[in-house]
Amino acid sequence: MQSRWNDADAAAVVARLGGQWGEDLALRVYTSCLIGADKDLVLHGGGNTSVKTEVRDILGAPEEMICVKGSGCDLASIEPHGLPALRLSGLRRLAALETLTDDDLINQLRTHQFDASAPNPSVETLMHAFLPDRFVDHTHADASLVFGNRPEGMAELTDVLGAEVGVLPWIMPGLALARAVAQYRDKNPTSIGLVLHGHGVCSWGPDARTSYERHIQIVHVIERAIAARLDQRQTILSLAAAPEQEPPRVARNVAPILRCLLAASTTDPLRPQRPLVLEWRPTREALAAAASSEARALFNSAPLTPDHVIRTKGPYVVADAAEEELADAVTEFTSRYVDYFDRCSAGQDPLPRMLDPFPRVALVRGAGLLAWGKTKKDACIAADIAEHTIRGKAQAHALSSYQGLDDAALFEMEYWGPELAKLGASREPPLAGQVALVTGAAGAIGVAVTRRLLDGGAHVLVTDLEGEAFERSLLGLAETYGERVHGVAMDVRLEDSVHDAFDECVLRFGGLDVAVANAGIAHVAPMTELTVEDWERVQRVNETGVFLTFREAARVMKQQRLGGRLVLNASKNVPAPGADFVAYSASKAGAVQVARVAALELARHGILVNIVHPDGVFTDAQSGTSSGLWDTVGEDRMRSRGLTPEGLRAHYQSRNLLNIAVTADHVAEAVAFFAEGRTPTTGAALTVDGGLKETFYR
Repeated sequence: MQSRWNDADAAAVVARLGGQWGEDLALRVYTSCLIGADKDLVLHGGGNTSVKTEVRDILGAPEEMICVKGSGCDLASIEPHGLPALRLSGLRRLAALETLTDDDLINQLRTHQFDASAPNPSVETLMHAFLPDRFVDHTHADASLVFGNRPEGMAELTDVLGAEVGVLPWIMPGLALARAVAQYRDKNPTSIGLVLHGHGVCSWGPDARTSYERHIQIVHVIERAIAARLDQRQTILSLAAAPEQEPPRVARNVAPILRCLLAASTTDPLRPQRPLVLEWRPTREALAAAASSEARALFNSAPLTPDHVIRTKGPYVVADAAEEELADAVTEFTSRYVDYFDRCSAGQDPLPRMLDPFPRVALVRGAGLLAWGKTKKDACIAADIAEHTIRGKAQAHALSSYQGLDDAALFEMEYWGPELAKLGASREPPLAGQVALVTGAAGAIGVAVTRRLLDGGAHVLVTDLEGEAFERSLLGLAETYGERVHGVAMDVRLEDSVHDAFDECVLRFGGLDVAVANAGIAHVAPMTELTVEDWERVQRVNETGVFLTFREAARVMKQQRLGGRLVLNASKNVPAPGADFVAYSASKAGAVQVARVAALELARHGILVNIVHPDGVFTDAQSGTSSGLWDTVGEDRMRSRGLTPEGLRAHYQSRNLLNIAVTADHVAEAVAFFAEGRTPTTGAALTVDGGLKETFYR
């Protein structure tokens, strides 16, 4: 590991921030970002940095402050507001205490904040505050965890690092750790840093560059020691043979099974289980780890650092791809977790509420790494941590043997209030953890439906024909919803295309809970002038496309065994057909019959199938996306009625009882009603037409 300090880059940050925030804080931001950009030092909000400086209060009086990384902020992109200021003198007085409860710790950190609107400061703030040095850097550097998580590792570090760097055993974060670090610093005035067992590396210095480069120096020395000891040794990651089957094929079969096995029970009778979302990584190292004969023992152990336990649960499931073995492995994991909770919580008052006992990481032979989370972001965090853990544990094992912290230390960290607070406790939206697939997503209704499902908390795979319209709509959605939306070009007329898109949904998100058949085309012509080619073209999209969509959705949902919801966007033309629209009306009526039969066949699997009948929708007002159908047939409809575009819209509005323009958002809300499974309803149809007497229930 080498220093990435650059004088020109540092000067540029000072020029950008120094005028408002001061040079010290500007350079603190610069070196924090250098640290955060290196994944071998920190992952996803890990690590913390600080600077002691002077700030003027509201009366203009100078006051000594410590600016420390805010909890949940990312060092890689941190800005000054992510380093909240706290009054240093008040924090340092806490060093006289022998103990400090979790609630009191959080209260003290909040009450000493200079700005009440700033992020909550890191739970490691006291460690930074008790040190006399102006700049302090702390990371969970992989090298320190690899070397230290061995029976002899911490003792060897003393010889490797020399007198300038200390080594401390595991101490729970908070007051005790802060006091121990400060006591070491007081007794060793020439020291430059510490290796903290289970916590990584801490360095300090009088300026930003010194503290940062001392940190890099400490990690570099440990990395060299690892490399020298490994020398010609091979890790388990270099010994495994190539997988017998293509990883996507194995993962496609495994993911829905695991998703069912890992779903937590809920109190909702309509959706009794809350599934997780997948991040799949078929990396060479993950495939090798899953195939190793030593994997079960090695990866069924404590994490590299207890800070990972809230993301990955510590141990991983390691199993072959057979369904029975996967089920046995998950059952064994949950049983062990319950036992771990019972043992470690015994005698506590009050007794903590047990978190869900399901694993978050699985290593499956032939598939690689499957990480799970409540959201795609959570799953990606777990996967990133797992990739580093796989590499780190393999190195420690090759050096001698891997030995993490004991269960008591892990439990204390997993159920530590400040750590649990990082996961948040906000009320979940109705589609949280749900995965949806929408066809025809480039049009007005498709965009609105996708947006509504995403607003409801779902993860959505959007599909449509490849082209500029699809790319434009996908880009707009991705800018707002990030990793929760993913696009795949799909032609609903082609069996292989539909099959592959649903497989992509499984590999991307882990399974499927909602499928919305929205793709459709129209053709205007009197029956006597309609060609067979045009008739079959419309049928192929509007009827066969729905059949293929629902068939593939049912395939995934039945394997997953978590129920599901299928929604068909049909048309007002089914109950109230229009002249010159025979191909469209007949194809939509056929699609409705597909949905009705699906409702009959799939009810025993807990899969609800329902229908929406909208009247004419011209655009999605929010995105400006026009309706592909009306782009095609609108001119004919205007010409037949002698109307302008505005007149055609007014015509459709005036013919309904409510005298209202039906919008894409209205249709999306109807789809969401069925997608969220708010009532035990299947085989039903909901009109969204402003009230047309021709579509009244009969």
